[in-house]
Amino acid sequence: MNAKLLEQLQKITEEERAILDGDSEVQRERYTSRRDFVIDSEKLLEHGKLIEIRPHTRFVHFPRHRHNYVEMLYMCSGSTTHILNGTRRLVLETGDLLFLNQAAYHEILPAAAGDVGVNFIILPQFFDRCIPMLEQENVLRDFLISTLAGESTFSGYLHVSAHDILPVQNLLENMIWTLLEKKSGVNTLNQTTMGLLLLNLAQFAEEINRTGPGVQDENTVFTVLKYIETYYKDGTLEDISAQLHQPPYWVSRLLKHHTGQNFKQLLQQRKLQQAAYLLANTRLAVDAVREAIGYENSSYFYRKFREKYGCSPADFRQQKASAAR
Repeated sequence: MNAKLLEQLQKITEEERAILDGDSEVQRERYTSRRDFVIDSEKLLEHGKLIEIRPHTRFVHFPRHRHNYVEMLYMCSGSTTHILNGTRRLVLETGDLLFLNQAAYHEILPAAAGDVGVNFIILPQFFDRCIPMLEQENVLRDFLISTLAGESTFSGYLHVSAHDILPVQNLLENMIWTLLEKKSGVNTLNQTTMGLLLLNLAQFAEEINRTGPGVQDENTVFTVLKYIETYYKDGTLEDISAQLHQPPYWVSRLLKHHTGQNFKQLLQQRKLQQAAYLLANTRLAVDAVREAIGYENSSYFYRKFREKYGCSPADFRQQKASAAR
């Protein structure tokens, strides 16, 4: 991380000074007015703002809590130990990234002076502009978004070991800088940056939720989604199951539990997403698009495309062309 930026983030806050002077607990009134410890965005965000940052409070155990917003924690230096959903122990190292949706329970063990983490406080509507900016729909991107929004039965968090993913580090530091400087008119800039961050996370899916015990199911889901994204044309459940050394019925059942769809449904969704992309961005004939995504039966392709997009492939292309003028 940039040295000047890190120096600014390392400064002792008013709350941390009170802790060093003898307070043994976090000041709950800073975070919530409720009896149960749900951190309230209204306590941390200025009215009308969709995103803010604050350094993680060091030197004290931060007790079990939830948030009424999406939290993104970026570890700038050192490390912090987190307990997720009461059971999962996770150590964030320098460069790691942790997303928590509103359903996740979270506590943090005391951090030392050199353990500097930044909490992003993000209202869900902040993502409204980010999502359409992403170049192309795919099942992995959709799953990342549903997990962040709390619409998935997944674990409620995404851990990215990002210490060697330079694009992710650069994007995060850009967001930290703009928010620390409190410059006006940067909402669009930060939403664009978040869109690029999500796009990069989809590209580096193999780094998500990979570390620690008890994450086999999470890893399997990401592996299968990445497989579908890449091999949508002729991928099969039997092929990916063999790669995972698991029976096909188990893989499909796991996908159904975490995404609401089985392998066949997810594969079909990805084929149609790719068809829509090709229709909007290339001059390939409709039959060539159908062949490119692996459908041999044209009537089946037309029927499924209409079910998903509400029109024929030709009409879809025309609508996209008209919107671009």
